[in-house]
Amino acid sequence: MIEASDFKNGMALLTTAVSVVTTKGASGAHGFTASAVCSVTDTPPTLLVCMNHGSRSHAHFVDNKTLSVNVLGAQHEAISNAFASKLGSEERFEQGSWSELVTGAPVLEDALVSFDCEIENIQQVGTHSIFMCRVVAIKQSAQEESLIYFNRAYRYVGRGGIA
Repeated sequence: MIEASDFKNGMALLTTAVSVVTTKGASGAHGFTASAVCSVTDTPPTLLVCMNHGSRSHAHFVDNKTLSVNVLGAQHEAISNAFASKLGSEERFEQGSWSELVTGAPVLEDALVSFDCEIENIQQVGTHSIFMCRVVAIKQSAQEESLIYFNRAYRYVGRGGIA
């Protein structure tokens, strides 16, 4: 049997893009920092997003059935930290400049790319929900460096390589 700590240590070596995932509905705007986001298929365009059931904003995502995945650039480390912290939702959204696309979920203006999605299916696995999300709009920026997470630390990757 694999120990949870061994699994976490191994996963720390899996380099991932850092995203802020957001939603908005009757209870306001909510969001969290995520590294568990990936493409499922391009026909129809679909993303998979994982979220801990214990997250204080989990119910808002389930109720709203929409979300935006905002892939962060190198300049967004403070935004990543804010959305991973114990700050309230309003305080989190004071970081950065936000707008909306189709679903109304907040989109970070200068994100590398934002995927605006409708949640089509939710699967429960252990401590997490897996959201299967149909992409309904995409907004790209001119940013050239991505914020990534490797070995429990932020790094940056762009045309010049990894820093």
